[in-house]
Amino acid sequence: MILSEQELIEIRRELHQIPEIGMEEFETQKKLISIIKKMNNEWLEFKTWKTATIVHLRGIDETHTVGYRTDIDGLPVTEETGLSFSSKHKGKMHACGHDIHMTVALGILSFFTEQRPNVNMTFIFQPAEENASGGKQLYESGTLDSWMPDEIYAFHDNPGLKAGVIGCRQGTLFAGTCEIHATFTGKSGHAAFPHNANDMVVAGAYFVTQIQSIVSRNVDPIQSGVVTLGHFNAGTTGNVIAGKAQIDGTIRALTQEMNLLIQKRVRKIAESIAESFECEVDLDLHQGGYYPVENNSETTKEFINYMMSTKEVVFEETKPAMTGEDFGFLLSKIPGTMFWLGVDSPYSLHSEHLAPKEEAIMKGVDAMTGYLQARMTKLSKK
Repeated sequence: MILSEQELIEIRRELHQIPEIGMEEFETQKKLISIIKKMNNEWLEFKTWKTATIVHLRGIDETHTVGYRTDIDGLPVTEETGLSFSSKHKGKMHACGHDIHMTVALGILSFFTEQRPNVNMTFIFQPAEENASGGKQLYESGTLDSWMPDEIYAFHDNPGLKAGVIGCRQGTLFAGTCEIHATFTGKSGHAAFPHNANDMVVAGAYFVTQIQSIVSRNVDPIQSGVVTLGHFNAGTTGNVIAGKAQIDGTIRALTQEMNLLIQKRVRKIAESIAESFECEVDLDLHQGGYYPVENNSETTKEFINYMMSTKEVVFEETKPAMTGEDFGFLLSKIPGTMFWLGVDSPYSLHSEHLAPKEEAIMKGVDAMTGYLQARMTKLSKK
């Protein structure tokens, strides 16, 4: 059963109505498995880990395995699209387009259940991309070990590209991210007697100010880095000196080396502020599996060459983006390529109004089945 365009659109709309937060995708997993079970199982088998579903296809040549990964989770966003198939789960939405991701993956999978692949294939329906480094958790669980890909592919939908356009680049596609959570603790007191207190508004303000020097004075000007502090909470009222300040933010960098350098500078500044103000600091720098999405040079060259030479495909070379994606962790372990699929929307990813154009689905399926066939033919001859 190769899924038709209309069947894929219907599946996408069903998935769109049941978004679930990471590691809670039980209904989504059930729906995916029900579709997979209807496919030809002559060379197909699957297993689950928590809310992940891993499908393995035995190829004609079993000496090589090509992987394809899709994420399956939604976001805690209240949908405002007005679509007839809007989310049925209050306060949750596929605002990042993972319903499109899953649908394309099912289309590709259905093709290769009828056209046996030249080499093995492993399809990964991965939970918790948005909130809990699901790719890292799945990899470290050992569930993939027996079906581990030798190379792997994935895409993210892009509202800024016309529907069906394939976008990619050599090097880094997405930045690596790291959360900053800093708590400075001093001593509260009366505003009239500052000498009897230890003001954490001032300490926190110095931290915020000093952080601004990292990108301007520690990051190579021809490289990229971002440090944003988006939350500062201290004190209760104007005439009480605050004894605690909570500051939260994010680091973004296009290489893991740069991300670690920025983390090092954030930690040094936090510790120095604590020392100079004689206060305590609790600093949590949490990166998890959100490494930079650094495309492998060989697989990406093959991918771009195919897309550029295929007349049915519209290809654009894209710039790196400072958004994060936990596929970066899998790429740090398995060579592979991530790309963009255009969905042509005036609204950004994570917007409550995001409504990807569905004509992108079949174009994505056709482009990837064509590429994977060509790639696996080449691999089977090595």
